[in-house]
Amino acid sequence: QVQLVESGGGLVQPGGSLRLSCAASGSIFSINTMGWYRQAPGKQRELVTTLTSGGITNYADSVKGRFTISRDNAKNTVYLQMNTLKPEDTAVYYCKMNLRRQNWSLYYDYWGQGTQVTVSS
Repeated sequence: QVQLVESGGGLVQPGGSLRLSCAASGSIFSINTMGWYRQAPGKQRELVTTLTSGGITNYADSVKGRFTISRDNAKNTVYLQMNTLKPEDTAVYYCKMNLRRQNWSLYYDYWGQGTQVTVSS
């Protein structure tokens, strides 16, 4: 089965930086889009950023200019570089990949397990 494993979360002071990683494993035929979402306590999950297979990026206004999404196709990995972190960035961050499995005709969304990012002084 396809699994997405996240890493890189933790506690950081305001103004600091973190880099999240999300690696997909399993029998993957191709990956369409990748993205990061986050969910703060008591709030709905929201889109942070997406990256298409063609290299087109999209960012939420709240993170634009501070966060950068990137990928390593050879490793089936997507990254989220987070700079100038703010307390309001505190949330559980989830990666998502829309991909096609080997010997399967459909693209499907797969989610990581989530990693906690806490921004506090």
